[in-house]
Amino acid sequence: MDTADRKSPDESSAIHAYPGVVRVRAALRQHGLKDTIIVMPEATHTAQAAADALGCKVAEIAKSIIFRAGERAVLVITSGMNRVDDKKVAALIGMTLSKADADFVRAQTGFVIGGVAPLAHTVAPVVLMDRDLLAFAQVWPAAGHPNTMFQIEPTRLAEIAQAQIADIALIKSVAA
Repeated sequence: MDTADRKSPDESSAIHAYPGVVRVRAALRQHGLKDTIIVMPEATHTAQAAADALGCKVAEIAKSIIFRAGERAVLVITSGMNRVDDKKVAALIGMTLSKADADFVRAQTGFVIGGVAPLAHTVAPVVLMDRDLLAFAQVWPAAGHPNTMFQIEPTRLAEIAQAQIADIALIKSVAA
């Protein structure tokens, strides 16, 4: 990413001080990891937008998707190329899933949609991680604000997030 594309120092400082970003930074340090948080020039609401801004493959973006299982949050960390198969997730956790609205996401995670990090949640969720992310040396999850991302080895991400690694991608049949 070209440094000219980044936010101004004042904007960047404000985002670095954002409570969600502070929690993510603290969690990284707690686990002995370097602070690799990057402030993007604008919110990256799609995996493609994040990959374009970072100059990486879409598949290297680690999306954090929150589902609702009753009053419990279920976090699915998936490759930016994949769609989550909610039936597979429900079968793995033994609970019925529904979509989580913005209020539920914020109450359960402490993050806004678009900035949900895979760690440092205010209430510990059930966590599954897409096996496909293990194909990469590094992946890029959100870092607590829609304009932030951080870099991490997928095995360390699974460890820190206390994620069960599973095949959770939606498989689509392709017509010949």
